Amino acid sequence: MAAYRIQPQDILQIRNLQNVKYIVDEAPVSTTTSSTGTGTSTGQTFQVDDDGTVALPVIGHVAVGGLTRPEAAKLIEGLYRKSLLKDPIIELKIVNLKVTLLGEIKGQGNYPLTKDRTTLVEMIGAAGGLTEKANETNIQIIRGDQANPQVTTINLRNIQAINDPRAILQNGDIIYIAQNKRAVRNENLQNVSVISQPVLLLLNTALIIFTLAHR
Repeated sequence: MAAYRIQPQDILQIRNLQNVKYIVDEAPVSTTTSSTGTGTSTGQTFQVDDDGTVALPVIGHVAVGGLTRPEAAKLIEGLYRKSLLKDPIIELKIVNLKVTLLGEIKGQGNYPLTKDRTTLVEMIGAAGGLTEKANETNIQIIRGDQANPQVTTINLRNIQAINDPRAILQNGDIIYIAQNKRAVRNENLQNVSVISQPVLLLLNTALIIFTLAHR
């Protein structure tokens, strides 16, 4: 599967590992939001403009649109090395990418894709694992637009599924874990019980009335 390429409106978290708080060692940026970015203890965040560039301290606008995460990090690292920093080590994450987990998972919700080639198994682990009702043979990954979604079914009982390239998650994926047959059967029995109880009560009441009326 091709690596994700940076697009306009993506949010990049960038830091120089030689100084974990700031990109530019000599000119720390405050922790308040500005037109260029937001400073945090784990790096600063910068939004990619519509033209595919991102505005960074000192070096200005850098064209990152269409680049992979490692390509963009290497480009920015080289520009800072030329203009200001000595031997920078730039870490770059795309922090707006996410997937959604639904169904029989202990932690339903949205989860960020901050690492390249995040697998389905890794994401299930990050969400706390499957519930006891989960059907590990029927895990669906739904991706693509709403008009033409693509559904991939993964069977985690098959060891080969761990290496299935289709199980490498992509931005916007919806992961749905279905119930196993036992859970479905128990739920159906509960539904039948809920429906039948009022009917049985009504029949018993009718039987009592009929018996009293014919004494």
